[in-house]
Amino acid sequence: MTTPSIQWYPGHIAKAEKALKEQLRLVDVVLEVRDARIPLATHHPQVKEWVGNKMRVLVLNRVDMIQPQAQRMWAQWFREQGEEPCFTNARKGEGVIAIAKAAQAAGVAVNQRRRDRGMLPRPVRAVVIGFPNVGKSALINRLLKRKVVESAARPGVTRQLRWVRISDQLELLDAPGVIPAKLNDQQAAFKLAICDDIGDASYDNQRVAATLVDLLKSLTATAPELFPEDPLNRYKLDPTLFTGEAYIHTLAHQRYQGDVERTARALLTDFRKGALGAISLELPPA
Repeated sequence: MTTPSIQWYPGHIAKAEKALKEQLRLVDVVLEVRDARIPLATHHPQVKEWVGNKMRVLVLNRVDMIQPQAQRMWAQWFREQGEEPCFTNARKGEGVIAIAKAAQAAGVAVNQRRRDRGMLPRPVRAVVIGFPNVGKSALINRLLKRKVVESAARPGVTRQLRWVRISDQLELLDAPGVIPAKLNDQQAAFKLAICDDIGDASYDNQRVAATLVDLLKSLTATAPELFPEDPLNRYKLDPTLFTGEAYIHTLAHQRYQGDVERTARALLTDFRKGALGAISLELPPA
């Protein structure tokens, strides 16, 4: 029997993507926000097409949820690709000022061209794009220093495009999360599910929790320097003795009266809330 794949493309995202494409012609700068835990899995393949010749600022949010050494590794890797990522913790406002400065700096050329044509300068127009639940709205609220757009730790909260004036120099377009119509890379799709960056109606908690266990086993073996302590030590059950699926079932019998679904949800919640520690689920390509 074929294992069902993870797919999620609700109607509001399809509508938002169409509206976003229409608004992009008005934009000077694109702020692409990704989840620092999975910076490759949260890269939309059409971003390059959408950005075109516009300025782009890469933002890796939730930096507090990965190891400092992993942050350094990703910073170096992106620099080797010719990019200078901005690392943020939008929930606490860390690194947010640098985003505003980067957007304004990227827009300087726009107003210079306007002056050359005898036109008055105007605020730089930026759009914030990225997958659902990567922290776009939280980032905008921090830039505004007040809650103007709705923000919550679940995907699909922002459903309409909205312009917000940050200052006399910067205007931001808050856009709903966009995601490819078809998730061809199922390894990436499972990472989106683990990090809660995709609607929970699209996946089975037990499969996703088992995948998380297998992924953590692989990461601790591949990069032991990032994991001085096994994240799963919290459960007092050696993961090396089990497959991810067997681990979930064994843990269910030890802790949750055999309730495998409850066990899966608890493990995913522990990861998402940082109870397993700061963990980067992806490492830079060799």
